[in-house]
Order: sequence, then structure tokens, then C-alpha cells
Amino acid sequence: MFKRIDESNWLANRIASFSEFMAKRRGLPVVIGIIFVVVSFVLQLIDVYATSQILHLIGVITLNVGILMALIGLLLADPLGK
Repeated sequence: MFKRIDESNWLANRIASFSEFMAKRRGLPVVIGIIFVVVSFVLQLIDVYATSQILHLIGVITLNVGILMALIGLLLADPLGK
């Protein structure tokens, strides 16, 4: 199964195009991660006044996704070049 994945031209082309796209926009994942963290902050502020389990869940999920995206963006910034 992994041999088929390794030999896939389609997947290799997608990875190459994604790498090329991200090399031109190295700070994009960090900015998106910061936006997610800000959205989570606003959602959690709203949740204080309008207690809702769904709102709390969405706030926690967006916070974690934002932090992970920003950290991954910081890790990818160096290998993608200057």
C-alpha cells in the first residue's frame, strides 16, 4: 500500500505545488492561527454571558486549532526558505 503512495505522481505533484504555494506565503499559517485564536477569544467572551455548551466547544476547538496552526507555520517557515 505504501509503495503505491510513494510512486503516486498525482500526490507528488500536489505536494510540490503546495510547497511552492507555501514558499511564497511563509507567514500565512501563523496569521491564520492568530485569527483562530482571536476568534476563540471572542467566542469565549460571548460564552461567559450566554452560557452554551456548543459555543464553549467551538471556542475550545478554535483555540487549539489556532495554536497548532501557528506552531506548524513557525516550524515550516524555516524549511520553506527565504
